[in-house]
Formats: sequence, C-alpha cells, structure tokens
Amino acid sequence: MAPRANWKGVLKIGEVGCPVALYTAASTSDRIAFHTLNRKTGHRVRRLFVDSETGKPVARDDQVKGYETAPGEYVLLEPDEIAAAVPDSDKVLAVEAFIGCGDIDTVYFDKPYYLAPADRSAGEAFALIREGMRARQVAALARTVLFRRLRTVLIRAHGDGLIADTLNFEHEVRSSASAFDDIPDLKIKGEMLDLARHIIETKMGEFDPGAFDDRYDAALADLVKAKMEGRKIAPPKARRREKVVDLMEALRESAGLDRKPRKRAAKAKPAASRKKAG
Repeated sequence: MAPRANWKGVLKIGEVGCPVALYTAASTSDRIAFHTLNRKTGHRVRRLFVDSETGKPVARDDQVKGYETAPGEYVLLEPDEIAAAVPDSDKVLAVEAFIGCGDIDTVYFDKPYYLAPADRSAGEAFALIREGMRARQVAALARTVLFRRLRTVLIRAHGDGLIADTLNFEHEVRSSASAFDDIPDLKIKGEMLDLARHIIETKMGEFDPGAFDDRYDAALADLVKAKMEGRKIAPPKARRREKVVDLMEALRESAGLDRKPRKRAAKAKPAASRKKAG
C-alpha cells in the first residue's frame, strides 16, 4: 500500500511547474511506547486540565490560549484569532535559488521528507528538475506554507526522487559561542597530531545505517518479553569507570603502537661466596 502524502502541491521553478507530494521520511512510531496505568486497577489514566489556583477541572470549551506578558498576566487569544494569523497556503513550493549541496550547515536541518510526483502526468517535469539539479550538483531553496507555518525547504536529488528538508529559522538556532567559549585555545602538533591522523585513517569507513541499532529500544523489547514470559530480569552489569590515562599513551595504544619500553631494573649481582672459617 502506498504511503499517505503529508502534503500535496506544485513544485515551481520559474515557469516550470510539477505536481508533487510530500511523504514522511523519518518516523519514531516504531519505538517502544508505554501507557500510564493505575497500579491498583490496571486501567489507563487520562490527563485532566485543572485551574492552577482553584484546583478545579476546566472544561475544554473554557480553555483558551494565552501569551504571558508579565508574571501572572496574559493576553488571551481566541481560536479564530490564531487561525486568522496563519499564512494563506497557495500549495506552491516556489524555488527561490539554487545553492551547492553542502552550502548549508547541518545545524539548520529540521526534518526530512520524500518529495515525489503527485501523479503519473508529472513524471517528465519531475525527472527534468531532478536530473537538472543532479547534473549541476546543486540543491534548491524553496518556500511554502507547510502545516500552518511558512517554511524554508532545501530540496536535493535522491535516487529516483527528491529529498526535502525543512530548515530551522536563524532565530531557532542557538549561537555556538556559549557552548564553545570555555574551550582552551590549544595548538596540537608534532607526534600527537600525527598519531591522531593515523588513528582517523585506520578508522575510515562508510555510513551503514543498519549497523547502528537502538540499544535502548531493544532492551525495552527484551524487558517486555521477559515480563510476558514470567522470566526473571537480570539487572544490567554496572559499567566500569574508565581510568584517566596519559593522552599520549592513549593515542599510542589506539594507533596500535607499542608503549615506550620501560627501563629494565639492573640485575642484582650474585652474592659473594662466604669465606670458609680457617
């Protein structure tokens, strides 16, 4: 069964238009999920919104959005007022510019989607756009209203289709300065840098997503299975704390080099034979 499209519209480059459909590329729906239960009855519990001052439940019709302007003071916003603020969607994914595929820092990447032709009649125009970008090794920057928000999207060729990554806005990406300010300004050179390069070269490989498993999710699945079968659950072994070692020594060991030979203790001289009593 074909997946259900999250959004349908027209990918437009200049005067060239192509009906397209957007599909979720990454999902967490297959992860182990739990429900909150009442321990005494085994029934599921549900959330209840209560007034923070009176403690009394608040009916859905009496719930309204509010923006805090000062401690305890809010501007109330009705649903129709919020709806009116949502930008109008013309269902057009309009390309504004082409850039190099690696020109955007990955910190701006939000969520990936698959972009495909919406119907068979769009196949030729879609292939033209895809192969044109692939030949020039570029990605397209486009804008449209997705899920009630005006979003910037990075589109690039991917196999037989396109990948569309929604991008974070500049104000959503925090500055790295606060995280990096306390890093000391050190110059690494000589043997230490050579060893680091050697280790990196010996560890070079290719990304295989199948080689990386979700250990936490697998552990939860094993836990659920054990409980269903009535088996005892062995507690995980405590991880031994790594001892602090000399950085150069750690680099040598990682590079597979022998440690610096230790100086051998001087051999003890044989004890002098005792003179016989005359």
